[in-house]
Amino acid sequence: MTTVAPASSSWEPLGDTFYRKTDIYSMQWSVQDLSDYKVAGARWGGPIAMIRDDSKPVLIGRAGLSKPKVSVFSSAGGLLQTITWDPPSRVIALGWTANESLVILTQDGTYRLYQLSTGSLTPVYTQHSLGSDAQQAGVIEAKIYEHGMVVLLGNLNFVEVKGWEKTTEDGSIGGKVVQLASAGLTEPPSSWCVIAPELSNTRGVEVLIGSGKTVLRLDEIDVQDQRLTRGPFLSITPSPNGRFLSLLSHPSDSSPQLWVASSDFTRSLSEFDLGNEGETGPPGQTAWCGNNTVVVAWDRTVVMVGPFGETLKYYYSDPVHLIGEIDGTRIISCESCEFLQIVPQSSQDVFRPGSASPSAILFEAAELFEKKSPKADEYIRNIRSELVGAVDTCIDAAGREFDGHWQKKLLKAASFGKTFLDLYNPSDFVQMTHTLRVLNAARYYEIGIPLTFDQYQAHPPSHLIARLTSRSQHLLSLRISNYLRISPAPVLKHWAQAKISSSKGGPESEEDICKIIVDKLRDQDDVSCADVAQTAWSTGQSALATKLLDFEPRSSKQVPLLLSMKQDDLALVKAIESGDPNLIYTVILHLRKVNALGDFFRLIDHKPEATSLLQVYARENDVELLRDFYFQDDRRKETACLALEESWAITEMSDKLAKVKAAQKAFGEDKDCSFEAKMVDDQLKLLTFQQTLEQESPGKSFTGLSINETIRACIIGGLSKKADKVRSDFKVPDKRFWYVKMKALVEVRDWEGLETFAKSKKSPIGYEPWVEHLISTGSHRQAVSFVARCEQKNRVELYVKTGEWVLAGQECLRKADRGQLTDLRRRCPNAVIGAELDQLLEEMTHGGM
Repeated sequence: MTTVAPASSSWEPLGDTFYRKTDIYSMQWSVQDLSDYKVAGARWGGPIAMIRDDSKPVLIGRAGLSKPKVSVFSSAGGLLQTITWDPPSRVIALGWTANESLVILTQDGTYRLYQLSTGSLTPVYTQHSLGSDAQQAGVIEAKIYEHGMVVLLGNLNFVEVKGWEKTTEDGSIGGKVVQLASAGLTEPPSSWCVIAPELSNTRGVEVLIGSGKTVLRLDEIDVQDQRLTRGPFLSITPSPNGRFLSLLSHPSDSSPQLWVASSDFTRSLSEFDLGNEGETGPPGQTAWCGNNTVVVAWDRTVVMVGPFGETLKYYYSDPVHLIGEIDGTRIISCESCEFLQIVPQSSQDVFRPGSASPSAILFEAAELFEKKSPKADEYIRNIRSELVGAVDTCIDAAGREFDGHWQKKLLKAASFGKTFLDLYNPSDFVQMTHTLRVLNAARYYEIGIPLTFDQYQAHPPSHLIARLTSRSQHLLSLRISNYLRISPAPVLKHWAQAKISSSKGGPESEEDICKIIVDKLRDQDDVSCADVAQTAWSTGQSALATKLLDFEPRSSKQVPLLLSMKQDDLALVKAIESGDPNLIYTVILHLRKVNALGDFFRLIDHKPEATSLLQVYARENDVELLRDFYFQDDRRKETACLALEESWAITEMSDKLAKVKAAQKAFGEDKDCSFEAKMVDDQLKLLTFQQTLEQESPGKSFTGLSINETIRACIIGGLSKKADKVRSDFKVPDKRFWYVKMKALVEVRDWEGLETFAKSKKSPIGYEPWVEHLISTGSHRQAVSFVARCEQKNRVELYVKTGEWVLAGQECLRKADRGQLTDLRRRCPNAVIGAELDQLLEEMTHGGM
């Protein structure tokens, strides 16, 4: 039976607490000396990128004559990606973004963002520039952090790249380049570091520059001297929370010194003389172990310095590389990956030798229970009042352990303690079991992501799934998604895109690949086939892209990709099928932009929905396009109507006549529009006549008037003969002419002309309209003279309307209509009129009527 070492066997005391160095992986790579490489390790248990350091001489037999390459490994040393480096400019810095994209910066100010891809996939990257200043001055050094980078140029100025995925002015995706304030440097700084915006007090990036004996604090606006005298500093390293700084100096008359201060230099926390560690020269690397201690490394020696000057020393057979984490330090060597961290308090409570905490007693009771010892019950009774806290501590300690053996024992102890509690919420226990299953899967050496519990809790589970997906661990990502009840859509989308990218030139046909992908995505509403088809199109598999788009139910995603694929006709058909006018307009305008006019019209021909919307758009925005469309489609009637509409807005007579003539010609060419042609011909004659009138009557406007309005204008202007000519030329009916002329004469109050016109011949409209119109205009006196010409049956009421009650009564007397006269007497407005009407009634009585 294998004897398991105690959990505390790797602990080492440092002050009043303990630290442990856990051996996580034996490295799978064949790297022999890390000091020969530029190394960049991603945080959160992320990958390691390295490229041969061209500043160091290397034996030809070791390096070979091949092109330089950037190798990306997992924390277990498994090769994830190889990037052959061919650009003429040398690599200055490597780094990682928050989503594990590799940043490679070259001396000429160009940087690339590589997406992490594994297997045979060709590395995908985007390339960007720091600008003309960087190209001219060159790059000396750079500090890359998760959400940007700061670069020191050859002219000793600093520039910042803000973010990695912002749209620049030219439409590409890259960081925004910002010039920081001038630091006034005359020589390169001895050291410098970056405090990320999310950690700085100003919420903007801050650069701490070691200049002489002091430190300069630089941002976008100004530079501040911190007025220190401890320099020059060989390195400045901020803690993970940005609250502390470790500064390494090496005075000429002393050994290397490590100073820890607050980030604003208002407090000095500790000082340590590194000369007592038996190493020659200053350490080459400095990193923080969480936020409590500082780790420094020479080539083969690692020393951790505690807050009160205590140290722990570790020796290695080859150079190491340090990667600071939020809760510890990863130590990478050619042979192993180790994690140095403070022992969590929950683990100390359970496993500390001699611990009498409730959690330690609970753990011991669980061990005794497994051995069927009666002492287990006694131990439980002793901690009954503190059992809930003991169970919680065991659960927390299980999450902090890397070894599955101790994870199981701690969870068993927690489960054993729960059985003695009547009311205990098991959600924390269940959540921890889920978390440990996920963490152990990610930590497996073939995956190589040594996440700690604190690191896992710092991000949502989807973050880990995205990292696994980017490494093409689709099956594991899918299982974790289902296990945690998270949508698998991002995993399936990445899998489908990777499947397409890797299938180009492979044995599988496009039909088979399409079927496989569609079958997987059939029930996933969150995954768009259009996004997958975009990948097929970008890899040159246009037929596969078209097949995949047939399964995309959302036209808003389907149509734009079809347009980019130059499948114009199919894009228009899909847009019309969607019934979305905005989408159809999008296609129509795109087609108009990229096609010749004739080709454009041929594309939309026989598509009524498209042609209707085109007419609506063109009528409001591009009349010339509408005219061309009507012309090519041989729409004579619509062409004529459009010409008439345009003529209405034209004030220049010659241009107006030209438009009307064009309409007349178009109507004349359509055998079904003979009536319209005749009407337009009359309109043309009228416009010509109106033009003549304006020439003969300066200052008067006739253009645009109808026939009736033209007659009226002529009469008002005293051009009666011209009005008669309009009447005869345009065959104006007598009734209409009499109405128009009568109203015009009343309007100008030409009573003599009105009387003459009334006597010219019998009115075809009668005289009642004359009386009514005169009354409506307030001309009652003039109206009276025309009542006698009206029909006898209407005269009485017409006289009443004019206010002539007596004349109305006399008319009744002439008609011998006593009843109507009596009614007038009853309705009369005053006594005077009533008396006159009474006389008329008496006359009618005396006359025997």
